[in-house]
Amino acid sequence: MNEIALNISNLSFKYPSQLNGCLDNINLSVKSGEKFGLFGPNGAGKSTLINLLTGVLSCKNGSIEIFGEPKVNKSKSQNAVLGFVPQDFSFYNELSPKENLFFYGALYGLNKKQINTRTTELLDILGLMDVINKPVGQFSGGMKRRVNLAIGVIHQPKILFLDEPTVGVDIQTRHAIISYLLDLNNSGTTLVYTSHQLSEAESLCDKIAMIDDGKIIVHDTLSNLLINHNQNDLEGLFLNLTGKAYRN
Repeated sequence: MNEIALNISNLSFKYPSQLNGCLDNINLSVKSGEKFGLFGPNGAGKSTLINLLTGVLSCKNGSIEIFGEPKVNKSKSQNAVLGFVPQDFSFYNELSPKENLFFYGALYGLNKKQINTRTTELLDILGLMDVINKPVGQFSGGMKRRVNLAIGVIHQPKILFLDEPTVGVDIQTRHAIISYLLDLNNSGTTLVYTSHQLSEAESLCDKIAMIDDGKIIVHDTLSNLLINHNQNDLEGLFLNLTGKAYRN
């Protein structure tokens, strides 16, 4: 049986300005090597949960374990196994892809040789070698997404969190990014993915959880959920479970 890469127990969270909690008693586990999808309407709590898992926010009520160890923010050993590709770009516009990767590689504790090797590998795989020394601020949206992805994986994390990794890109770039993520997963990287691209998610996720109003409403394999709720695809399942009304 695969070891548990991520375990969340009785996790609740409330922002200081809120009357009611944003997350309410979340219990969830992700096995090592899984492709796991987290979905829900706007305001459901997805981003808050991702921010807690990646250490952007601190967990005060409940617990988070990474490979059996309690999550400790700013822990070098845990940061070494966690990768995060946020929806917002995380690079420096005035720097080139190479300079950005050298900066983040050093931040993750890689030595110069490791950074050189990984930079060449990633920029080649992601089709950025021709612009290796150009400022990222001059790039197209799709090229920026690929730089963002390269930064998130330069240290070869065991768990990779992905928040809308293909938003705003053309179909060719989306296909290339998903293909690369599948290759990463085949080599052992655990993926925790959230997106509004539900058709894309069907090919990327083995198991999914849906969150609404701060609570996990379903958690199972996609195939089981489609059968149990008499739906043909993830979009139909999403609407069936969360309703069709507007969300703010």
